[in-house]
Amino acid sequence: MKSPLAGFRSLSFDRRQEFFDRPGVFTGLTIGIGALVGGVIVLFMTVTEVLAEAVLHAPSLGALRYAAPAVGALIAGLLMYRWFEDARGSGIPYTRAALVAQDGRIPFKVPFGKFLCGALTLGSGIPLGREGPSAQIGAGIASSVGTALKITGAKRRQLIPVGTAAAIAAAFNTPIAAILFSLEEIVGNLHARVLGSVVLSAVAGWLVLRLSLGDEPLFTVPPYELGQPVELLIYAALGVLGGIMSVAFVRLLLGLRAGFRRLPAWTRRYQPALGGIAVAGSWILLPGLFEVGYGPVGEALAGELALGRMAALLGIHLTLAVVAYASGNAGGIFGPSIFMGAMLGGVVGAAADSWFGLGAGPGPYALVGMGAAFAGIVRVPMASVFMVFEITQNYAVIVPLMIANLTSFLVSRRLQPVSIYDALALQDGIRLPPATGEQSHPIVKSAMRPPRELLDPDLAVEDAIERVAFSGKRSWPVAREGRLFGVITLHELERWHAWGQDQERLRDLIRGRPFPYVHADQTVDQVLARMGKERLDLLPVVSRIDSTRLQAVVTVPDLLGAYGIAPGPNEGPPRGVPG
Repeated sequence: MKSPLAGFRSLSFDRRQEFFDRPGVFTGLTIGIGALVGGVIVLFMTVTEVLAEAVLHAPSLGALRYAAPAVGALIAGLLMYRWFEDARGSGIPYTRAALVAQDGRIPFKVPFGKFLCGALTLGSGIPLGREGPSAQIGAGIASSVGTALKITGAKRRQLIPVGTAAAIAAAFNTPIAAILFSLEEIVGNLHARVLGSVVLSAVAGWLVLRLSLGDEPLFTVPPYELGQPVELLIYAALGVLGGIMSVAFVRLLLGLRAGFRRLPAWTRRYQPALGGIAVAGSWILLPGLFEVGYGPVGEALAGELALGRMAALLGIHLTLAVVAYASGNAGGIFGPSIFMGAMLGGVVGAAADSWFGLGAGPGPYALVGMGAAFAGIVRVPMASVFMVFEITQNYAVIVPLMIANLTSFLVSRRLQPVSIYDALALQDGIRLPPATGEQSHPIVKSAMRPPRELLDPDLAVEDAIERVAFSGKRSWPVAREGRLFGVITLHELERWHAWGQDQERLRDLIRGRPFPYVHADQTVDQVLARMGKERLDLLPVVSRIDSTRLQAVVTVPDLLGAYGIAPGPNEGPPRGVPG
């Protein structure tokens, strides 16, 4: 007897689409995925905490526990090198790439590997955050459910932010911030059509967390009050410092990560262990100063840490987080952002109290500093305000928090135009689209055509001229078997002929030089502008993950056809014109 699931999977493509378009069906699936993701994230946090307690705080291990970060990172590094390469880092760039360039497909081994490697990494004491692993796990589970149900690409893409929101809501007990982060960072549009599904999944994930572990905030803070209006200036100054610190953190991380990536490929299996060795060394050389977890953050919020200790913790944690992430460990940057922001705010608050005698103490400044660092590093100003509010459940400093967050965000964006997730993606060869919201213009996907008019890279110049002499075009992609080598123009072929280079191969003449290309999700008006700038009548369409992977080509008539004023790639001549 066939199971209901088997019967559903046997439905045709159109019938499945109709089924999920029914009112309530996709909504129910969204809630179910949110609850499933919430349960997995609760299990992930529990496993991580149990492992950390067993390894880091076991008296029976004695001095051996100092080796835990190096051993844990080494094991995770070997696993990532052999089976789970996509588990490195925070997972946010990978999740965004899956949404925009992989049709929402994430293989199940990705969330499985992230769970395993993330638990090993964080449980062994590596000072990175759990939000990145949680977000990638949630998105991977949602995508895997969609794939198992044979859901279409459009619906499966909607499941990516659904899973992300549920995961972050469960990981941090912050449903509102989870919704905003998924829309701001993953989708890139606060008004996306998937808003309702994201809200429902975040609530479902949060409810599972609350039923499993309770509803206690991540930090317990004393009541704060805004003393004198002049303090707002100090909070603004904190925002400036938060932005500068954010840029320093991002540039150090990107620079060191680029250095690791230049090392021989075989070293990638051992690179995470270098981050673990750095952490272990800090435990040995700085006993009693470096601590794992959010304990010092709670003390800073309560005003229980001295200025010098907070400054030392800030420098140590920034350095170790940079080394740990750049070396390829499986962890995120939410946690380090919150930690460094709290220490920076505490330092500013303690200094202001000492110099100006305001009496507020470091506590409220540590709270605001958390948001300022988060806004400057992660670049989600709305989510950062609600993140801090929800993890502390304290509304008293909401105005200073907004001032500092906005200031930090503007300073960071001014000094470092490319956000950290976009920069990480670029280092991995992934070109993510800008977060500009839903497009009001047609996109290239609606106008592009299969790449048939190609020149082989091994063609000689004279043979290429003969091939294109009567084509009527001025530019051609140079490609073979889907690999794009570049773009050449008729003017270049004629110039090489005039210089006596008739026997030179095209690949040798264009090797190493940049070439123009576009992506399928770019708008037609953007591509027309690019064609005008480059003076080309044809451009290759490439993958955002690999700019040498040729997907299609697009021409001026194709683009005009998308506006209905010329024949498109699959249309005949306009009505009334002989074919």
